[in-house]
Amino acid sequence: MNLFDVYPLMEVSPEKALGAKLWDEKGEEYLDLYGGHAVISIGHSHPHFNQRIKEQLDKISFYSNSVQIPIQKTFAEKLGEVSAYPDYQLFLCNSGAEANENALKLASFAKEKSGFISFSGAFHGRTSGAVVLTDNPKIIAPSNQRDDVHILPWNDLMAVETQLKNGNIAGIIIEGIQGVGGIHVPDSAFLMGLSDLAKKYGAMLILDEVQSGYGRTGRFFAHQWTAGLRPDLITMAKGMGNGFPIGGVLIHPDIKSSYGLLGTTFGGNHLACAAGLAVLEVIENEKLMEHANKMGTFLIPALQKLTGVRAVRGKGLMIGIDLDREAGPVRSELVKKYRIFTGSSAGKHTIRLLPPLNIKTNELSSFLESLKKILDGASPLI
Repeated sequence: MNLFDVYPLMEVSPEKALGAKLWDEKGEEYLDLYGGHAVISIGHSHPHFNQRIKEQLDKISFYSNSVQIPIQKTFAEKLGEVSAYPDYQLFLCNSGAEANENALKLASFAKEKSGFISFSGAFHGRTSGAVVLTDNPKIIAPSNQRDDVHILPWNDLMAVETQLKNGNIAGIIIEGIQGVGGIHVPDSAFLMGLSDLAKKYGAMLILDEVQSGYGRTGRFFAHQWTAGLRPDLITMAKGMGNGFPIGGVLIHPDIKSSYGLLGTTFGGNHLACAAGLAVLEVIENEKLMEHANKMGTFLIPALQKLTGVRAVRGKGLMIGIDLDREAGPVRSELVKKYRIFTGSSAGKHTIRLLPPLNIKTNELSSFLESLKKILDGASPLI
């Protein structure tokens, strides 16, 4: 049997990992500045994470949500504490797309409407509800097509209000910082404007923090850079489990639960919660949010000074670099010559950086030196 071929793959086979480093089957060392799509939040093979998983495996790894699972409550309490949302409710699932699906469903139930608004450049997932709110026609199948979903221009509050006036909008969904779209940061006035409009027209504001959450930007959630913003629903995944599949929705206390409203077989299982607890404990104990902010403060200005860099966007350790040439060949040379992983984006000229939150200054300096050599050594390919 062959694998269904849906991803272009680098010619690297990692066999071991520690911190921000990977080793392939030949023992060659690589620097990981992508973290498997922002999943590796506290570093590969963190000893506390590994110990938590091993201890849980020796007790019980899984049972469904038909029994009491006390570690879920322990996890929820710690998440509320570290995220500064102790009064919200938590629904646990398995992935970012699934988190967004459940958030959309909750908003639709609560508002008794079917329509949603998202924005140009958005990526919310590949499943049926999330994909139609994703700004990429190539991944939207005919069976996903809907006429009550509206992808509106970025930063255009007037367009949002016009659509809300037409009625049937259950919610507005926006990423805390756009990831796949190229690391675009919504300004605070736009986010607060969306919140105000949602309240005015009886819709819910959903913050998709799947990639931008979990300390990556120097705040627990990227939207927390906007003072006073309290979304109705916040979705999470990726860095939540440091590689173990886990996702979740933070739900405003005004939204009431009922039996059967949402459901999941694997969500919130014992191993997932152990992984999630380990991540929160490391983020808190090692002050990784502060570290991410510090590393971003070091890296972003340094990148802006490089010849061949046209723009740098982002916060903390969620960074987009626009080049004066296509990014693909640069990323390939970083891997092949300097053994450094970086990420792509929807824009052909953009490199995405999403390293582990405990990345070291000397590791980032190594990347800067390597990127400078590449950019200085070739003519722009515009």
